[in-house]
Amino acid sequence: MTDVLVKEIHSDLIARLPDTRGRMRAQADLSKVNWFQVGGAAEVLFKPEDTHDLAHFLAHKPADVCVTVLGVGSNILVRDGGIEGVTLRLGRHFADCHAQGDRIIVGAGCLNSNAVTVAKDHGIGGLEFLSGVPGSMGGALMMNAGAYGSETKDVLVEAEVIDPQGHIHVLSAEKLHYTYRKCGLPEGWIFTRATLQGKEEAREKIAARMQEISVARENTQPIRSRTGGSTFKNPEGQKAWQLIEAAGCRGLHVGGAEMSRKHCNFMINTGNATAHDLETLGEEVRQRVLVHSGITLEWEIKRIGLASAKASRKAVA
Repeated sequence: MTDVLVKEIHSDLIARLPDTRGRMRAQADLSKVNWFQVGGAAEVLFKPEDTHDLAHFLAHKPADVCVTVLGVGSNILVRDGGIEGVTLRLGRHFADCHAQGDRIIVGAGCLNSNAVTVAKDHGIGGLEFLSGVPGSMGGALMMNAGAYGSETKDVLVEAEVIDPQGHIHVLSAEKLHYTYRKCGLPEGWIFTRATLQGKEEAREKIAARMQEISVARENTQPIRSRTGGSTFKNPEGQKAWQLIEAAGCRGLHVGGAEMSRKHCNFMINTGNATAHDLETLGEEVRQRVLVHSGITLEWEIKRIGLASAKASRKAVA
């Protein structure tokens, strides 16, 4: 299994941070704000009031304080030991979305499904694939999320981002150097807003495509379970789920963590899983696929935080 740091978080960090207009809370339970519903606490959880509040915080925080962006926690695995430093969540100000001609301007905290609904209501098509991408626009921008034959980069005009020193930039899609499930931004840059290009289209047609995607997801994915979406990226020319299936990992479980029987590239928390269970299961799947096919699967779910010293559990088919 990948080496991770085991450490306990005990500090008075919040007293060292700059004054802001947003909300800060020490030792915030992160299991309540991620889709797996596992993991430890944030040393400090910060919800900035707006873009300028976030920029001010980044410009004035101590240099040794790390910042982790959590988003809505849809494609994140928070380890049981919690997250050191400041965990950032973009709140209400960052969740706005409005139409501008055949484009939509969307905050990084806006749910992808909400953005598509706004587009539909204004007769803007071409963005329906995002209704099949769980989570918020910030996550979609950071990982070039995609579904049903389209990716975020295909519809992105430009994005507003803040660098680690608190400077605000507006970058074109070309300058973000997107590749498959990856953005070329340096570490520590934070998306705050994006402009997406659609096309004028009848609302009925847009709604019909959204419904098709909804039905397809319902039929093929465990969307009503505690999951983080696709666990592993598709290797070039391959489907991750087919490799997992061939290696005999459908239904494989560690403690309360299981590779879904409905879609075996989805890990689910069946009720009492720990983050350790989920990460151990994922690493076991990677090892079995490597032995069976010679291919090393790459995690699509982002694992963050510190490990906790817990008794290991074995994988069971």
